[in-house]
Amino acid sequence: MTIFTNARLILPDAVMQGTLVAEGGRIVEVQPGRSGHPSAVDLEGDFLMPGMVDLHTDNLERQVQPRANARWPARSAFLAHDGQCAAAGVTTVLDALCLGDLGFDQGRDQTFREGVKEATALAGSGALRVEHLLHLRCELPARDMPGLLESVADHPLVAMASLMDHSPGVGQYRDLDRYRAMRVRQTKMTAAEVEQRIAELLAQRERTLEPQRRFALDRLAARGLPLASHDDETKAQVTRNAGDGIRVSEFPVTMEAAEAARDLGVGVIAGAPNLVRGGSHSGNVAAMDLLRAGTVTAIASDYVPSAMVEAAFLAAKEIGLPAAIATVTSAPARMAKLEDRGRLEAGQRADLIRVREHRGTPVIRETWVRGERVA
Repeated sequence: MTIFTNARLILPDAVMQGTLVAEGGRIVEVQPGRSGHPSAVDLEGDFLMPGMVDLHTDNLERQVQPRANARWPARSAFLAHDGQCAAAGVTTVLDALCLGDLGFDQGRDQTFREGVKEATALAGSGALRVEHLLHLRCELPARDMPGLLESVADHPLVAMASLMDHSPGVGQYRDLDRYRAMRVRQTKMTAAEVEQRIAELLAQRERTLEPQRRFALDRLAARGLPLASHDDETKAQVTRNAGDGIRVSEFPVTMEAAEAARDLGVGVIAGAPNLVRGGSHSGNVAAMDLLRAGTVTAIASDYVPSAMVEAAFLAAKEIGLPAAIATVTSAPARMAKLEDRGRLEAGQRADLIRVREHRGTPVIRETWVRGERVA
């Protein structure tokens, strides 16, 4: 049994100075006031909140390829990613792996295969600090997407799937001039070669998008997984997706799409880096504007695990601390159908993080998973 006392407990609807007791990996008691038990851990007035649930992070890709021409060994990369999540207070992470290559991000298929392999091998081994599940990012226009999806659709670690279209001129990349400049900058291709590739991709999209969308929806429906759309742009897209059973809109790129999702009861995921940076790195709608419009359900790290807690405390200035913390804890847990975590309540998993504010910036001081300290 572990007793945490002299803590500011962030509860679902309030912040309470109090004591939390954990035993057997679960929370067994939450009470106001201090404990006089000699073994109680004094948290010195720091916040104690649920461990965060990250529905979408590309951080594994960043560990696999820390530089453009430097690929890291898969297991070392996975363990580094795991350590960063623990230090960031993320106790449940859905590793977002891309299924399908559109020709500009070579190596992603290898990252997918190796990521699944390492997640499988390391699960239950005792080597990981936090719990890792899989989020399948299905690149609908990619010719190799169906085969990759078939290879992993029934994997027990898969907890969520999203349908996405990163074709030039669409969603996140709807600004074609910006897209062209980005590809010339990131690759060794000439402007003419990029232009030719864009034409090829758009022709490929015309052939593959709709049949592969239907294949993915039918294949994933058998699992009953939470389904998300990615980079929604219009009300019509959100409405169509909702009609197909897609109940999460991930990183909508316009206010129109986010408001449509809210009005239809579709959950909206915003990116933590967008909030922390004060805007989108791709020129899309600012997450803070979405938050102020009452459209944000959950916040995900996107590509920076440490951004989650900072984004939540920034959001607290707009919607209050309990509601803001819910966007990184209970709300994403519900989206992923993980009802045993995300709240400081008896019976919940003792996934906990200790947070202290330093000049307005939240600092993770300790992380526990099932009551065991991991960072």
